[in-house]
Amino acid sequence: MDRRSFLTLNSPRKAAPAKAARTFTGIAPYSGPWGTAQVVHLLKRAMFGAAPADVKHFGAMSLNQAVDALLVPNASVPTPPVNSYQTGGYVDPTGVVPGASWVTAPEGDEDLNDHRRYSYKAWWTGLMLNQQRSIHEKMVLFWHNHFATETQTIQDARFMYAHNVTLRAHALGNFKALTKAVTIDPGMLVYLNGYLNEATAADENYARELLELFTCGKGPDSLYQEEDVRAIAHVLTGYKVDKTNITSYFDPTKHDYQNKQFSSWFSNKVITGKTGPNGTTELDDLLTIIFAQHEVAKFICRKLYQFFIYYEIDSAAENDVITPLADIFRAANYDIRPVLSALFKSEHFYDPANMSCLIKSPVDYTVGMCREFGVQFAPASDYMKAYAQWRSLQSAAGNQQQNIGDPPGVSGWDAYYLAPQFHELWINTDTLPKRNFLADQMITTGYISMGQTLRIDPLVFTQQLPDPSNPVLLINDALAILYRMDLSDAMKAYLKNDILLKGQQQDYYWTQVWNIYISDPSDAMNKALVVDMLKALYKTIMNLSEYHLA
Repeated sequence: MDRRSFLTLNSPRKAAPAKAARTFTGIAPYSGPWGTAQVVHLLKRAMFGAAPADVKHFGAMSLNQAVDALLVPNASVPTPPVNSYQTGGYVDPTGVVPGASWVTAPEGDEDLNDHRRYSYKAWWTGLMLNQQRSIHEKMVLFWHNHFATETQTIQDARFMYAHNVTLRAHALGNFKALTKAVTIDPGMLVYLNGYLNEATAADENYARELLELFTCGKGPDSLYQEEDVRAIAHVLTGYKVDKTNITSYFDPTKHDYQNKQFSSWFSNKVITGKTGPNGTTELDDLLTIIFAQHEVAKFICRKLYQFFIYYEIDSAAENDVITPLADIFRAANYDIRPVLSALFKSEHFYDPANMSCLIKSPVDYTVGMCREFGVQFAPASDYMKAYAQWRSLQSAAGNQQQNIGDPPGVSGWDAYYLAPQFHELWINTDTLPKRNFLADQMITTGYISMGQTLRIDPLVFTQQLPDPSNPVLLINDALAILYRMDLSDAMKAYLKNDILLKGQQQDYYWTQVWNIYISDPSDAMNKALVVDMLKALYKTIMNLSEYHLA
C-alpha cells in the first residue's frame, strides 16, 4: 500500500500526490522559511505531537535555537514506577506498599512480575505524555526499537526498568558507550542468553545480533563472517546477572581466556585473552574493533533516517545524506547529538518531499493526539488513577500493534525495517478501525478503558488558536497543527460550512456563538452548542486520512 492508496483508503476524495521518488537535497543548512509548517514538522518528528503551546514556544526561536533546545537531554532521571497494582484484594508479597517504588524490591513470583510489567508500561507512557521540550523521550523509543527486548522474555520487571534507565541515560550521548552498557545490561543478558554464555558452552545469540542488528547491519557492505560471530561470543563469556542487587557481574571462572581471531573484514585483528577480572577489558577491545568499521556509522544513520525522515533510502539520499552524516558521526567519536543536529538543521529535513510522508506509529498517534489536544490526566501523585489512565492509553497503542516493552522480536517493530511496506504496515483492516474508534471516542463520549475515561475537551485546543472566532482562520490554524499537508479549498469549505456551521452559510453564525461563550462561559446552553460544533469538526478532521500522516 503506497501513500496514494493509503490516502484513498479512508477518504472518498481525490488523493494527494504521492511522495516524490527522489530528492537531491542534502545536509547543507536549511535557509528557507521558518514558520508554523516547519516548526510543526520538526516537533511532530522530534516529539510526540505538536502541542500548540510547544509550537508557540519553539516558533519564537530561530531554527538553530529550536533544534539546539530540543537536543538538550532531560535534566534528571524520572521518578521510578510505583506499586499501582494493589487493588481488588491483591497484596504485593514482597512488602512494597501502594505508592512505593518496586524497582529495588525482591523479585517475587510470576504474578507479581506481571503486575509490575503493567506498572512499568504505564509509567513509560506517562513519561511520553508529560515529556519535556526535548527529543529525549523520542530517542528512548528509538533506541528501544534498535536494542529491542521483550518484557515477556526478560520476566523480571526490575530488569525491564533497569534496561529502560540504560537507554534513557545514553539516549542523547555516545552510541559506543550505549552499546557497551546494553551488552552487559542484565535485561539484555537475559533476553539474548548472554548470562548462559560460558567458555565451555559459548552462546552466539547476542554476538550475532550485536553485528547484524545493533552495529554493522546486514547490508551489502557489511562483510563480517561466521568466525567473527564465534569470536565475539567467546569474548563475551562470563557475564552473569545478580537478581539480588539487580545488576550484572563478571565471573572470570566462566570466561574463555584464549585469544580470539577475527576475519579479514576486521583486518584479521586478534583480541588477546585475559585471565581474572582483566577479562572484562576484552569487551573494550571488541568495541574498538567493531567501531573501526565505517559501516557502523552508516548503519545507524540509515536507521535514524528511516525513523525521522522516510523509510525509503534511494541512491541520492545515501550519497547526499547518509554518507555525510556518517562522516559527522565518526568525527564526533559516535556522539549522537552532532548527527541529529545536522539532520534537523538540514535542507533535506525541510524538503517538502519529506513532509507528511510518514504514517504515524501507534504510539505517535495515541500519545500525540492527547498532547496536541491537551487531554487532562491525573497527576502522578494520584498514582492509582494516573497509572490506570496511562495504562489504558498504552493498551490502545498496543491494540494498534505497537506494544511498548514488547516489540514482536529482537529486530524491533516490522514497520521500521520490513521492506517493501515499512511504515505502511501500521495501517491495515485491523488497526485502522481501532485508530478511528479511539479518536471518535476521545472526541465524543470519551474513551473508556481500565475503569478510566479519557476525553478531549475541544475548547482546550481551540482557545490556544490565534483567532477562534473567525471560522476560516479557526480551520486553517487547526489544520496547520493537526495535519502535515494542505487540504483543498473545497475540502476546507466543506469542513466550515457542512461540519462546523452545520449547513449554515454565514460565517457570523459561528462567530456569534463563540463570542457569546467567551463573554459568558457560564451560559450552559451556548457552551454546549459551541462544544457540539467543535466536536463535529475535530471528529471529521481526525477521521480523514491526512490525520494519520506526520
